[in-house]
Amino acid sequence: MTTAPALLPLVARTVPIPDPGRLLELLPARAALAWVRRGEGLVGWGEAARVSTAGPDRFADAQRAWSQMMAHSVVRDEVRLPGTGPVAFGSFAFSPKSEAGGVLVVPEVLIGHKAGTWWLTTVGVGGVLPPIQQVPAVTPPTADPGPVTFSDGVLSAPEWTCAVAEAIARIGVGTVEKVVLARDLLARSSEPIDPRRLLTRLAERYPGCWTFSVDGLLGATPELLVRLERGLVTSRVLAGTIRRSQDDAHDLALAASLARSSKDLEEHEYAVRSVAEALAPYCATTNVPESPFVLHLANVMHLATDVTGVLADGGTSLQLAAALHPSAAVCGTPTQAAADLIDEVEGMDRDRYAGPVGWLDAHGDGEWGIALRCARLDPDDSRSLRLFAGCGIVAGSDPEAELAESNAKLLPIREALGSD
Repeated sequence: MTTAPALLPLVARTVPIPDPGRLLELLPARAALAWVRRGEGLVGWGEAARVSTAGPDRFADAQRAWSQMMAHSVVRDEVRLPGTGPVAFGSFAFSPKSEAGGVLVVPEVLIGHKAGTWWLTTVGVGGVLPPIQQVPAVTPPTADPGPVTFSDGVLSAPEWTCAVAEAIARIGVGTVEKVVLARDLLARSSEPIDPRRLLTRLAERYPGCWTFSVDGLLGATPELLVRLERGLVTSRVLAGTIRRSQDDAHDLALAASLARSSKDLEEHEYAVRSVAEALAPYCATTNVPESPFVLHLANVMHLATDVTGVLADGGTSLQLAAALHPSAAVCGTPTQAAADLIDEVEGMDRDRYAGPVGWLDAHGDGEWGIALRCARLDPDDSRSLRLFAGCGIVAGSDPEAELAESNAKLLPIREALGSD
């Protein structure tokens, strides 16, 4: 299903511009679109076109609509980099059963930055070349949203540990090898939440993550599901987590223990294997490092592996993201058995949590992350957020330890909501 603007031809113009300042500071208070890491990336606003999909074919339907749109578009691109010309920001539900479905949004105005080059893209509808827009004046986010209260989501903490215990029991009898269980938390502020404030705080605290905003889904993910840039494919796998102590010497010891942990190495191996197998049909060659490295974030450390490959056909970044989803890092192994167990014991609709989030350009290049460390802003109530976190469960898991890990993964959004 597509909305009417998506059925009309798009006309896009991209021009180079001087450095306009920090990307996230250029965003408006409403309908902000963002994909930013270490000051580089894309921000956009306005809506030239929207594609909405649902069900098991949500990725294929979105790709088909995007390809049709681009086939009839007129593009004047003076920069010619990945992310110039018309770009769609996208976000998709974890499950084909979810009512959240999937969405691609083409902004009317986009500003991008890569390796010292800045550009501005304007998109119009109906065959008329859009005028070059002025870079907007920076308007600061509103003040903090006041006191924020948190309450249980679908399951309370004790109920969720029981679900973890049930998953461990199923692993013990051979139903699955690994399953990822998620939980949600509800937040309510006394004043409206300005997404720009939350995004800016996330970007400052987690500069190595991809800070994103797509259709009300806000977060900072450490996990790059896939990047496609001129034929080179990259996927970062994170699985196996330990909470940081905030003491550098102790954190080094914790990192060493994580790198030796049989439970975490087993979980990580499943995730890497699932990504390599999913990419293989699309790549002429793939490279999988022999062992993971430890990725240090502000609140946790992860075992990480970067899988790379060379594209063998004319696939797009969205098609690669669809092939990779759901990976063992957010679902489990074997995939279908793990998905069935999630449906049975998790007790909630994940919405777009743990689904692909990112962007796609007219040539198929793009970056897609996994929507982790994120929250969904209630479209009908700007004071309400739904937060998500998940943990990989294997035979050696302990329910209370997994609860502590999930709390650590909820911290980025909780702290970003707090007072300055």
